[in-house]
Parts: sequence; structure tokens; C-alpha cells
Amino acid sequence: MAVLAKLPEFRQEARMTDPAPMTDAPNDYLRYPWEDPPAHGHAIEVADGVLWIRLPLPMALDHVNVYALDEGDSWTLVDTGIHSKRSVALWEDILAGPLKGKPVARVILTHHHPDHVGMAGWLMERFGAELVATRTSWLMARMLILDVEEKPTPQAVDFFRAAGMDATILETRKNARPYNFADTCYSIPVGYTRVKQDDVITAGGRDWHVHIGNGHAPEHLTLWSRTDNLVLAGDQIISSISPNLGVYPTEPDADPVTDWLEACGRLAKLAKPEHLVLSGHKRVFSGLPIRMRQLIDNHHGALDRLRAHLSEPRTAAECFPPLFKRKIDGGVYGLALVEAVAHLNHLHQAGEVTRTQRGDGVWLWRMGG
Repeated sequence: MAVLAKLPEFRQEARMTDPAPMTDAPNDYLRYPWEDPPAHGHAIEVADGVLWIRLPLPMALDHVNVYALDEGDSWTLVDTGIHSKRSVALWEDILAGPLKGKPVARVILTHHHPDHVGMAGWLMERFGAELVATRTSWLMARMLILDVEEKPTPQAVDFFRAAGMDATILETRKNARPYNFADTCYSIPVGYTRVKQDDVITAGGRDWHVHIGNGHAPEHLTLWSRTDNLVLAGDQIISSISPNLGVYPTEPDADPVTDWLEACGRLAKLAKPEHLVLSGHKRVFSGLPIRMRQLIDNHHGALDRLRAHLSEPRTAAECFPPLFKRKIDGGVYGLALVEAVAHLNHLHQAGEVTRTQRGDGVWLWRMGG
């Protein structure tokens, strides 16, 4: 079975070029209350009963942030990191150290990607923990963990060929075992608690208002404290990188850019300078209104550069320069390619560009009719 979001370059990172923070007004810049993140196996208390924990990842983006909310006699965790021998050892240290030997009663998933869901099943099995997620996140995570492919599907090969993937890279992929979620995710037991837009979750002595994001992952959960100024943002909002927006073989005409811009515009209306944002990567920060403007402007700027670039017919692979403004090598090539397709699909579905297919199956995109 082909899958929606197998990450063909899970061990790498490709991000849109991000603008520098603006500094033209007192509240118009990002602030980082902690200069350094927590060391592996340790935690930083960012608010009363809220711990920031960092776990390693085997990729260019070399970490993921998870958060522990103190319930008195137990913990609620938000995201979990990947499953690996190293992760298990670190979690044993974390459970005995910062978490003081108290059990994990609940795991909340912001979205279904492996670096967030990987240890959820292990923690559920270990403690009998409740799993809380949006319906799409749970279905995607469970499906993708169960779906193991030993070789690329014909649909995947055709998709990357149509995007203009470098012939050498494509040939290598055709003959290699693809990344599977099961490689870095512990099996998730049946059963979860669904959350949706406008629900309220009580955790860590706070009431959290559920607001759903999209674009980076479908039905991405964000939690906004009604008690104080905390925002658990997952990968929907990150301080210094723009989350990857990718199109994959099982939905080749998807438009995650529209989903992303809609979600950012909606969440921006909630943003206040005093919000302390607890993201899935990079550092905890405040200055959320300017960050939301940056995230939106970043993609509008990329689209404007792409429009100018498409004055001549281009393949998706030929659209890296205007989108990323840096060299894209083999390590980040796959994620860059799926993000290029996402931006081209966005312009195509808006009626701004046309595409024609060459005899070799590669799509050529250009502005106008």
C-alpha cells in the first residue's frame, strides 16, 4: 500500500529560507528566555509544573522537543521522540531523573510524524498510558507504522520521476529499501482519545484550548493555555525554521500551502507578544505575533520568487533556487523536492500556472496559459 506521508529523507532536513527577526519595535522581535536547551536526560522547568525535554534525532535537524506536564502523582507527555535503543535509554534516565519515578498517565500527540509519535506505543505499553490525538493523527500514525514496504512502489517512482528528480538519485531510490515508520516507531496499541477544534484539555493544572493547524501535517494539534500564557505548538509554529510542506505520491495533487496559510492566518489572530511558545524543535520563545507574520510572509515571498522563475518552463527540481536560495545537495534533496511540488501545486490550483508532461513523464510548469 502506498502511503501519504512516508518521509523519503527522514534523516535529513529541508526548510524554506527564513527571514531574520524584525527589530523595529519593542514587541517586534523574538525572545528566547533560555539561551541553551536542556541537555539529554535533563529538563528545564519553563513554567510551574511544565518541563522542557530534548531528545536526539539521527538527521540534520538533530533534536525534537517534548514536554512533561506534572499531574501530581503522574505525568502527561506532549510528544515522545523516535523509538531507538538510544531513545529507550534516555527515557529510562528521564523517568528516573526529571520525572522523579512517577508514571506517565497520558501521552498527547501534536501530529503523526515519527519524531513525535515514535515512543508513544512504548510508553503506553510501559504505563498503560492514555493516548490523546486528533483523529487524523492517530489514523495516520497507526496506518503508517503498520505499513512496511521493502521496495518503492511504482506510484512513488512515477511521482518522483514526474517531479524531475535527478536521474542518479532516482535510480538509487528505485533499488533501495525506503524508510518505513516502523523503523523508528514503536507499535501503537488500539484505542485513543480523540480531540478536535475548540475542545478543552485539562493537563498540568491548566485548561488548554485546542486549535487545529494544517499544512505541515493534517489536523495538527496546538494547545493554548487558558490559565497562563503557554502555547504547545508542535511543528506548526517554530522559532527559526519554517516547517516542511510536502506533497507525496498518494496525494500527488495536494495543496498543503493553502492549508498552511489558512491555519497560520487563523492562529495569528490568537497570538500575543507575551505568549511563551513551546515548539517541537529549536528553542522556546516569545514574540509570537511577529513570528506568525514571518511564517506567512516567508511563503508568500517564496511564491513571488517562484512566479518570476516560471517565466520559462521548469521542472519541480529546477525550482530549488527561488524557493530555498541555497544549494540543495543529496542529503536534503527529497524534502526539498516535495516542498517544491507543494508550491507548484498551489499556483496550479490557483490557476496561475499551467503544466505539460514531457515524453519522459516529467511535468513542466510555467506561468500563464
